[in-house]
Amino acid sequence: MTLGSLLVASGFNFFLIPHQLLSGGLSGISMMIGYLTGGNIGWLYLLLNLPVLLWGWFKLGKRFVAFSLYSVLAATLFLQVIPVVQTAGDILLSAVFGGIIVGFGSGLAMRRGGSSGGFDVVASIITQRRDLPLGMILFLLNAAVIGLLVVFTRNWDLALYSLVAIFSSGKTVDLVHVRHIKVTAFIVTTKTEELLDKLLPHPRGITIIKTKGAYSSTDKDMLMTVRTRYELNELCKEVRAVDPHAFINVVETVGVIGDFKRQSPA
Repeated sequence: MTLGSLLVASGFNFFLIPHQLLSGGLSGISMMIGYLTGGNIGWLYLLLNLPVLLWGWFKLGKRFVAFSLYSVLAATLFLQVIPVVQTAGDILLSAVFGGIIVGFGSGLAMRRGGSSGGFDVVASIITQRRDLPLGMILFLLNAAVIGLLVVFTRNWDLALYSLVAIFSSGKTVDLVHVRHIKVTAFIVTTKTEELLDKLLPHPRGITIIKTKGAYSSTDKDMLMTVRTRYELNELCKEVRAVDPHAFINVVETVGVIGDFKRQSPA
């Protein structure tokens, strides 16, 4: 979480702020206010995040918001400590690499169970209800901020370069935060009941398919389950702990139709 906040602040102060670019979301709004009024962008970032984090407290849970609040506070501190230095003279390079660094920092925070605040919290609430790529949601939300930049500054160049930064950030978030990418695991085992006891508490469905080994003629079961790539490592650990000889075939899933979470029996 601390590393993620450091990266976000570094992306701001080394790449985006020197060229008066926006990162999108509440941070972008705080940047815009700072550019127009000369206010401290770090403190504006904290102030604008507080009501959103309060909303997230009721929608996303205390642990997520506590981590997010820590991330926002750490980023605010780093924004005060890290000097604003123009690392790249070319504005396009600053937009691309600033977006990548900010996106990587935000993705790290999300991967560890929190967020970097702002529209990350709003997007996380949306992804709870709709199984959509987080980075693309952030990109759409942040496009509205770019519209505000055009309205207030009438500078299309800054708006378009800022859009490049936001797009780079969103794509990087999707590379780091892989919860939305689905995989299907086919687990061939002779310890079906033990595995079910271990796996069924997880809110993902499991289908049992009767199989028979062509070489050994041994009757086995194949458990089919769809998980996110983020959950795959934990699934493999749980399976190997119960059945070290289990055969696991993992394929990427293009899409899922129907309820992705296992429904509780009526």
